[in-house]
Amino acid sequence: MRKTLLVMFVLIAFTFATAQQDKSKRPSPPGTAEVTLSGHKITVDYSRPKIADPKTGQPRKIFGALVPYGQVWRTGANEATSLKTDAALDIGGTAVPAGSYTLFTLPSESGWKLIISKKTGEWGTAYDEKQDLARVSMKVDKASKTVDPFTISFDKKSETEAVLHVAWENTDASVPVKLKK
Repeated sequence: MRKTLLVMFVLIAFTFATAQQDKSKRPSPPGTAEVTLSGHKITVDYSRPKIADPKTGQPRKIFGALVPYGQVWRTGANEATSLKTDAALDIGGTAVPAGSYTLFTLPSESGWKLIISKKTGEWGTAYDEKQDLARVSMKVDKASKTVDPFTISFDKKSETEAVLHVAWENTDASVPVKLKK
């Protein structure tokens, strides 16, 4: 009887743990942006919050409110947003060696910065400025239509160039990404 109860407990615990790991069921489910430039893959993994508050369903003001101006933002939700590249890149004029990084942003009313951090694997709010590889200026435009949920994407321009877009609500911040020669 004890063995049966122990086995049942282990099975229930395993089922619960597995259910907890299903990230697609989160209020901010996972997203991936990928582009291949001259055979080299660039991947951004992030989480996709929505404009509507997950608890109340009410719409929220995003930039300047939920995401305050002048403060480092995790650029999504949940775990930190990650960038992986198997080739050296030029991101907005900054050399980024092949490897894994964490992306943060610093939104402001006058412009945005993309922060490329050398530290990886942390929860989204564990930012350490000493780990910055670079801070890159982003172009900020008004989105042509409301973007919901939060979206990161690549717009491939040529075999060696793309534009990384960070868009949500009525804002689209972007930065060019090129293979480093």
